[in-house]
Amino acid sequence: MALAAAIAPATALAQDTAGADAADESAGNVIVVTARRREERAIDVPISLTAVSGEELAQRGALDITDVGNIAPNVTLESSRATNSTLSAFIRGIGQQDPVSGFEQGVGIYLDDVYLNRPQAAVLDIYDVERIEVLRGPQGTLYGRNTIGGAVKYVTKRLPQDAYFKARATYGTYDQAEGVVTAGVPVSDLVRVGASIARLSRGGFGDNLTNGLENYNKDVWAGRASMELGGYGEPVFLRIQGDYTRDKSNPRGGHRLIPGLNSGAPVLDNVFDTRGALNDPVQDVESYGVMMSGEIEFSDALTLRSISAWRKDSTDTPIDFDALPAVDLDVPGSYFNEQLSQEVQLLWDDGGALTGLLGFYYLDAKADTLFDVRIFTMFPGLTAFTEADVDTETYAVFGDFTYDLTDQISLSVGGRYTWDERTASILRQNYLGGGSPIFGGAGVPFGAPSTDFTGSRKFKKFTPRASISFMPTPDHNIYASYSKGFKGGGFDPRGVGANAPAASPGNPTDAEVASFLSFRPEEVDSYELGYKGSLMDGRVNVAVAGFYADYTDVQIPGSVACSVGGLPTFCGIVSNAGKASFKGIEFEGSARLGSGFSLSASAGWIDAKYDEYITNIGGVPTDVAQHRKVQNTPEFTGSGTISYNMPLGDGDLYMGATASYRSKTNQFELPNPYIDQGGYALVDASVVYKAPGNRWSIGVFGKNLFDKEYKTSGYTFVATDPVTGAIPLGANGYPIPTLGPEGTLTAFYGNPRQVFVTATFEY
Repeated sequence: MALAAAIAPATALAQDTAGADAADESAGNVIVVTARRREERAIDVPISLTAVSGEELAQRGALDITDVGNIAPNVTLESSRATNSTLSAFIRGIGQQDPVSGFEQGVGIYLDDVYLNRPQAAVLDIYDVERIEVLRGPQGTLYGRNTIGGAVKYVTKRLPQDAYFKARATYGTYDQAEGVVTAGVPVSDLVRVGASIARLSRGGFGDNLTNGLENYNKDVWAGRASMELGGYGEPVFLRIQGDYTRDKSNPRGGHRLIPGLNSGAPVLDNVFDTRGALNDPVQDVESYGVMMSGEIEFSDALTLRSISAWRKDSTDTPIDFDALPAVDLDVPGSYFNEQLSQEVQLLWDDGGALTGLLGFYYLDAKADTLFDVRIFTMFPGLTAFTEADVDTETYAVFGDFTYDLTDQISLSVGGRYTWDERTASILRQNYLGGGSPIFGGAGVPFGAPSTDFTGSRKFKKFTPRASISFMPTPDHNIYASYSKGFKGGGFDPRGVGANAPAASPGNPTDAEVASFLSFRPEEVDSYELGYKGSLMDGRVNVAVAGFYADYTDVQIPGSVACSVGGLPTFCGIVSNAGKASFKGIEFEGSARLGSGFSLSASAGWIDAKYDEYITNIGGVPTDVAQHRKVQNTPEFTGSGTISYNMPLGDGDLYMGATASYRSKTNQFELPNPYIDQGGYALVDASVVYKAPGNRWSIGVFGKNLFDKEYKTSGYTFVATDPVTGAIPLGANGYPIPTLGPEGTLTAFYGNPRQVFVTATFEY
């Protein structure tokens, strides 16, 4: 309140909300979001969020959803290790890097309000996008699926009332060639249809020196078709939409950071080159779905909304962990996912003091993971085959209401009750003499299955949320909030049941295996204090938020070398790491400086640490929290954009440059000087000319202009100190391998410098 009192005299205050909106609109500065499932100004929402419009994404030359991670504070969005299309997402230290079945995402990804249950095919390309919203902190009282860390919303454009046609073509370095065609037409006064088709391709940044394939290439076809009925003032709106994506890019091979310890293969000069020979199965990602959303306005105050969706995706991928021709640690894998969801909301907004919604959500999701772990260099044809089918069925009821106590003070309260049931069927079988028959191998079973498990677990939780907002004027919002997040437990699909400790001599019981393979739910209590303001008649906009979070029973999936039946192999180990605490500050601001110049900036600081991390060392539970790091969470993130707009002839010219920074990033909980990435900065720039009426445009874009090499992820199977995580060196001066004689210490990198030209035409 003291801050508001200091600000108020220094700003030209609007007399009412309508006046403020009109001023903002005249400045072209209104940011409308749907973070609370209703359209409202971003300044009115007591949630820390980043909203990027489709126009801004186009001006920046954004290629896919991961570009948003460069400008949103305390956010990491990146392609997961050996793929183009599997997404790793972290917000304020909470996320999930493991893409196999059994592990829920910590950050929810939404495509037009449909929650994507699995990270495969979630690296969404930018086309026909209205805006992207990043909501930080737990989301559960307003959204179908509870998400413990936050949500990323990809919102596509609605069909206009008039016929339209738009084409976009791009050509750039590394043989980048893209084309997007979008068209729509009204069938009647009430019905409209439209469709888009996209071809997105690029040559490799490097080469596979063994099989001749281009490495880090892109080969994608995508399409979207929709029909809309009503809207535009009608009391009924219906949207039926289908989308399809086919990604036939080559597998991404990693860059070895150490020589082959057995073969002596040297480290390659180009970090985008690789030597991995595995290419069976041929990489192929297919994703498609259908959704139907509808709204019925029963009155000016009461609206019923329904969101129904079915989605399916399949991924075949060969992952060569060791990145060498030898079958030292090769993993052919397949992922098959399917989901059916239904959400119903009842919204109330009569223009009075009370607004809110009640909702129901149902999700039935199936996630099947199959993979070989082939270590032929350890034992002739030694293979560990895993098939893990993990099904999730969840129900939830939720509600969120805002009541205006006065013209300036609003109170919001919400709650959610979630029922989760996780059912797993896990088979683990060793083979000798070749790979498993599932992946075309000639191996024969060796011994009984080391895991042959079927079981289920149920989890339920009530999670509340509350916030209070003080708006001394419509242009200033001071708020405080509390929310509780929850993510259900599950089963580790890579765990080895035969290794479960038995209570008595002999084989472990089914109950002991179930306990060994399962992990507990995790919870977070999140507190936030923030300010949002529009100053100097809307020419300056700022948002500042401070947060603190208590995170308990943190789910930590991992993979280690182990022994099963006397044979060396690969095992999954999942622990609940006791406690963690996160605190930090976020800033986002923009200013129109005059004479066509504008400035926008963001900054994030987070102190993320484990307070308790119990692990078993020599049979003794040991707290190693001081030696563990929170993965994919740099302490500092920031970005700044300077832009200039000017009339040029009858058209408009835009010029902009963006610098983004991320401090040191740990890829895993154990610090690793080989694959952890030190602090780095990226610089992008663009020049775009728009013809009168936006009929056509042409732009030149540069990404990572200084060609910075930076690691985004990696694989490691080398010896570490069980307490400190330090990596001892062998007599040869290199880390000691734990699985495969060559040693696996492999990194993946972000895109190098790219320059491309994009032309658009609209009618």
